[in-house]
Amino acid sequence: MTETYTPHGRHLIAGSWSESPQTFASDPTNGEPHRFALGSAEEIGRAAQAAEEAFRTFGSSSRHDRARFLDAIADAIERRGAAITAIGAAETGLPSARLEGERGRTTGQLRLFANHIRDGAFLDRRHDEAQPDRKPLARPDIKLIQRPIGPVGVFGASNFPLAFSTAGGDTASALAAGCPVVVKGHPGHPGTAEIVADAILEAINETGQHPGVFSLIQSNTNEAGEALVTHPLIKAVGFTGSLRGGRALFDLAMRREEPIPFFGELGSVNPVFVLPDAADNRLSEIASGWVASLTMGVGQFCTNPGVIVVAGDNAAEAFEGAADSALAELAPQSMLSQGIAQAYRSGTQRMSAGNAVRTVRAGAVDGRQASPALFSTDADTFMANPDLGEEVFGPSGIIVRARDGSQMIEIAEGLRGQLTVTLQMDAGDEDLARRLMPVLERKAGRILANGFPTGVEVVDSMMHGGPYPASTNVSATSVGTLAIRRFLRPVAYQNLPDALLPGEWAS
Repeated sequence: MTETYTPHGRHLIAGSWSESPQTFASDPTNGEPHRFALGSAEEIGRAAQAAEEAFRTFGSSSRHDRARFLDAIADAIERRGAAITAIGAAETGLPSARLEGERGRTTGQLRLFANHIRDGAFLDRRHDEAQPDRKPLARPDIKLIQRPIGPVGVFGASNFPLAFSTAGGDTASALAAGCPVVVKGHPGHPGTAEIVADAILEAINETGQHPGVFSLIQSNTNEAGEALVTHPLIKAVGFTGSLRGGRALFDLAMRREEPIPFFGELGSVNPVFVLPDAADNRLSEIASGWVASLTMGVGQFCTNPGVIVVAGDNAAEAFEGAADSALAELAPQSMLSQGIAQAYRSGTQRMSAGNAVRTVRAGAVDGRQASPALFSTDADTFMANPDLGEEVFGPSGIIVRARDGSQMIEIAEGLRGQLTVTLQMDAGDEDLARRLMPVLERKAGRILANGFPTGVEVVDSMMHGGPYPASTNVSATSVGTLAIRRFLRPVAYQNLPDALLPGEWAS
């Protein structure tokens, strides 16, 4: 397969590349921009109708056929590997090594879901046999199995052009469940979306799928996204993005005549608590690790640890000095888009506006080039100003000085929902950690000890979600095999003959 790719700029709808009357231009970090068809409600409608038609067969297909389809998508993506890296780097400014790693994660999770559905445990088959002689009433024969929910809408994410976009975790888990997918591509990397869609089309043709099983609609306006969420044939939505945009779409989903599940990942500051014994023993090591996690990918990860809580003025002052020294060694880096860079500038300005917040290091922005920002405040100020606990998407962190362990618990109780919370702790911290745990379990989907939250393992046991506003469904994950449950629903069959049961029941 060629190592270069020139986008043609069309949508993929029901197996065919389709143009639109209007277009928009990409805004690459380097190289020439390309023009892409501007999707509207009309294209969304065509794609949703095709998905509904595909669901009639794909929804009842065998899990083994779907597994072969997922494997074929992974193979087709790998055949385009060098070209995907080249266009992804041009559009986003991400380093080639990062994109190659993300491509591996993307194909890995496709194969993970293929293996997961081959196993069949996800079907959660249950059977209570009839008891015709039970008194006073006979018990019927009842069988239960998980069934696909219907066509699914997926929004490409700005910060993961591969693993959370066109063929990312939402798409992989929906297809694994038996749900056709309509993707609204992210305008920050439309060429990357297109080449991955081309790989999916190849897999569709290779495995004989209905062409409506996958569509890609390109757009840089709100119309296509709103149409996707409100189209009556779309039965669930997967979204990764901002709190403001995600909440607006969630509200649309709830206002439909038929409200649908909206699985949105919206925002998290992923606080880190440095407990006293750990601070005494390895403060510099923790500061170095926090800075590395905070600035990884220019801070453009959903698990970026933007808040760190340290007990005691002396420990907090020492931590601040160590963190600032580590940040001073980092050069500015390119953010994913002009819009994200501008939002980062606004976020750091908001953080520095309060008199009780000290700016340790101002984050500069020049075009897309951004440098880290560091702020410091006391716990009382942090708890009295909820905006200090809001996500700044980028390499910005705030150090919160707690008086003692009891005030750490008070800070934890005031947190909004998070994807992650981290405890930096040593042996002498176990009593305080034990007191924190009942609070933290209600605040986050994943709790870490002595690590940092960036780097999400794609495994069966992963929970990547959390209470609002981290996500819109506290029970759902967008990473790991449990993600398939978002696009399944249980159906019970009472006294039905075996001939009428889904084929998966006996397979």
